[in-house]
Formats: sequence, C-alpha cells, structure tokens
Amino acid sequence: MAGMTALTDLGATIPVLAAPMAGGPTTPELVLAAADAGGLGLLAAGYKTAESLADQIAQVRQATGTFGVNLFSPNPVPVDPDAYAAYRESIRGDAERFGADLPAVPREDEDAWDDKLDLLVRDPVPLVSFTFGIPTVAEIERLRAAGTVTAQTVTSSDEARAAVAAGVDVLVVQGPGAGGHSGTLTPERIPHDRDLTSLVAEIAATTTKPIVAAGGIMTTAAATTVLGAGAAAVAVGTALLLAPEAGTSPAHRAALLGPDRGATMMTRAFSGRPARAIPNRFLAEHHVAAPAGYPAIHHLTAPMRRAAGAAGDPERVNLWAGTGYREVRERSVGETLADLVAGL
Repeated sequence: MAGMTALTDLGATIPVLAAPMAGGPTTPELVLAAADAGGLGLLAAGYKTAESLADQIAQVRQATGTFGVNLFSPNPVPVDPDAYAAYRESIRGDAERFGADLPAVPREDEDAWDDKLDLLVRDPVPLVSFTFGIPTVAEIERLRAAGTVTAQTVTSSDEARAAVAAGVDVLVVQGPGAGGHSGTLTPERIPHDRDLTSLVAEIAATTTKPIVAAGGIMTTAAATTVLGAGAAAVAVGTALLLAPEAGTSPAHRAALLGPDRGATMMTRAFSGRPARAIPNRFLAEHHVAAPAGYPAIHHLTAPMRRAAGAAGDPERVNLWAGTGYREVRERSVGETLADLVAGL
C-alpha cells in the first residue's frame, strides 16, 4: 500500500479495501477474508446496536489487527409528515403481501451514533470511516487520541475540503457508480453522474491526504486507472456480494445470478436517501413518488423488505449494487481480491 501514509501501519499489503456494506453483506468472515488476502475490510456498523458492533469487533480482533469500522454519521433529512403518510399508503399493498406492518409515525434517529462513538473511543480499532455526514472536529479528535486512523466518504471537491478541515486522515472518494447508499452530504438531491477517475484527479490536486477510490470498480483495469489518477488504494463492495463469506441474502443473490435486469438506478424508493440498486418491481412502481426523508423512509420500508427477503422475493427488497454488477462472480473474497491486484 505504497503512498498511503495514514494506513501504512494497519497491516494491509495490497491497495484494496473491502467496502463496508450495511444491512447484511459485510460479515466478520468477509472482513477476515479480506485481511487474509492482504487487504483491509471494514465492519459495517450501520443499523447495528453498539452491543452488536462490539461483538463483531471482538470476533475480528481475535484473528487480525487489520480491519476497520464504518459509521453512519448523523446527517438526517427529516421527512414531510404528509409525504410520509402518502408514501405509506402507496406501498401498503406491497407490505400486506407478506403480512408486514408499516409504522404509522415517522421514526427519526441517529443510528445510535453517540453509543457507537463512545464504544470506539473506549475500545479503539485501527481505522474508523464515516459516511453520510462529517463528524465534529472534537469527535474526530477523540478517535485520534485513542490511536485510530479516521477516513471520510466524500463525493465532491467541496465535501473533500470540508472533511480535510475537520481533520480526517484519509478521504474515501466515492463515485456515483457505487452500489448502495451514496455518501453525499446533500442527500435531499439525487447526485449527478460523474466519472470516478476525473473526480479522484480533481480532489487529488487539492490535498495531500491519501485517497481511497470507490464506486463501480470491478476489474484490474478500472483499479489501475483510478490509482493512476491519484488514488493510493481502491475499495470494492459489489464485487464481493456473491462471495461465500458475504451475508448477502438469498433473494439478493438470486437477482445477481438471474437474468439481466438492466442498468442500476439511483433511487430513494427504499430509504428516502439516494442509493444505487438493481431494478425490481418495487423500484419501478415507487421510484418516482418516493419522498426524501432519511432515516424515516428506511424505517418505513424495513418491515416489508425483511419479510420479502425471508420469503425469497427479490421484487420488494433493496437490491443494492454498483454499475458493474453484471461482472460479479461466485468466488471467494480471496480469489476476487487476488484477481483484482494481479496486474497492478
């Protein structure tokens, strides 16, 4: 991992991170497999309790010191109550197919941010990355004082400058081709398409902070291109969704292995926040009407998505995936990462 000054001592020997995928795909087994392959994996703290996160950290720490944790930093988009009620009514039929109850009152929360931050200060890990929002200078300093390297997901030059000003050590530059939620700091707007390579080059010209490039990277050629543009490492997520170590649901796996569903879409239909997904029936029917509102819309659709997933129905679950999802293969994390770096 030449050039990545802030990450050199974390133990990775190849310039690849296994991106955190909240909601199930990232497991301790996946993080450990990434470390075994010479990379670095990040546990996805999103939607977990601090207690559950602590258990996963303990499991990983028993086997490796090369890992990190990703946190959802508070950056809520309060939902309009009338829009929430109208969207709840519009998706009620989808939920009733599975006997799922939809919450009548919007739930706004901060994903147990304070509890998780306290945990990571009290029981430090090598790397902590932030997505959705930039923590305060004081919060970042608490982690640094505990010996932790910090990283911030950014999607523009303006966001990169704000993250540097807050004091983070590493920038994770995420292009719009990334699967799942965009890390944009302005989630009330759907991000514009932007080439990852040019975005990396633009941000690299403004800072000496190490850059990890993320978003749609599936091949050695793609990794080589962004490394040449100024990134010191790449992060991959979609490429690992079919790995046996991943906790990807059967419905999600079936969609990845089934007939081509067409190009992925950036939508707020499932969570009220922009996220890239493979098209399915729910997205087709509700993409246009879905209101902005995170985490309220996430909590609204969660009972339906859980029930649909349990029933093996890929039409009403969030099929998060990046633009290169058609290239995903059923192979281990180690095989995928070894193939990615073979030509670097």
